[in-house]
Amino acid sequence: MKSASFITISLISAFGTIQSAWAADYPLPPEGSRLIGQNQTYIVQAHDRNLQAIGRHFDTSAMVILEANNAIAPVPAPGTQLTIPTQMLLPDTPREGIVVNLAELRLYYYPPDRNIVQVFPIGIGQQGLETPVTLTRVSQKIPNPTWTPTAGIRQRSKAMGIELPPVVPAGPNNPLGRFALRLAEGNGEYLIHGTNAPDSVGLRVSSGCIRMGAPDIKELFSQVGTGTPVRIISEPVKYAVEPDGRHYIEVHRPLAQKPGENTQTVPIMLNATFSDFIRQAGGDGAAIDKAMLRRAGYPVAVPASKGESTPAAVLSAQNGEPVVAASAEHSGKLMTQ
Repeated sequence: MKSASFITISLISAFGTIQSAWAADYPLPPEGSRLIGQNQTYIVQAHDRNLQAIGRHFDTSAMVILEANNAIAPVPAPGTQLTIPTQMLLPDTPREGIVVNLAELRLYYYPPDRNIVQVFPIGIGQQGLETPVTLTRVSQKIPNPTWTPTAGIRQRSKAMGIELPPVVPAGPNNPLGRFALRLAEGNGEYLIHGTNAPDSVGLRVSSGCIRMGAPDIKELFSQVGTGTPVRIISEPVKYAVEPDGRHYIEVHRPLAQKPGENTQTVPIMLNATFSDFIRQAGGDGAAIDKAMLRRAGYPVAVPASKGESTPAAVLSAQNGEPVVAASAEHSGKLMTQ
């Protein structure tokens, strides 16, 4: 695996074409710090098929590339310069096992006894079949899984003119890919698995399972044991004060709750504790408002407010359950109520 900081445009040019993902290992930051990686740039080439293909090379998703570059087309024109958002704030969770942040379509894995975190793009549940927010664990490792479509999946497929067999055997056409990790959530119906549709990684298209690209699930499967904790959260806003006093806010578009919802402008829900933390940390309100409006999907530096000091003991806070709505138009006012 390659460190994200070592993936350069010169290497891409040497390959001449985007072929496969580079799974990203990031050195863990010091205690109290959550900032990892650095953003990169890429010039779109004539042979680049779509954003999914570009994203796979950097082991990120088309969705976060769209966030970072705002108004680009799904197939940007050759010569377009893209920001590849490979800098991020670690989720505010214990640094152990698997952490999935649905809002940023990323899976974080903390290998035991190694001072790194591995970050992978994922596909998640569609509207009405959402991947659950939960604390669970890996209950089973399944190499070469077969797929038994549920009655609901078969019914939905039939409505689209697709007749699914009762069981799909293991192999290249299996929707679960070559590896699957069963979660203990519910009746074991949720899996972290591969896919035979690589362009679906980074989208909300599954029936609740978590999809990964073939190289990524192979890498994760080889390391994870049964009993590994799995935390699934949905936090579009991350805010941290680094040990050197620098403030960062990372804002992603929230997951749409209904068809046709504009996630660039829909209010982002923050709980009161997280909103208070952002205010009390002393970051410049105008800069925070601008980041909440832009929703760039990567950490944005926030100047400290003049005359205010950063509380040294407070470095981060989770944004959990929705209580306070931070909209694109009134985020600062609402967050400081």
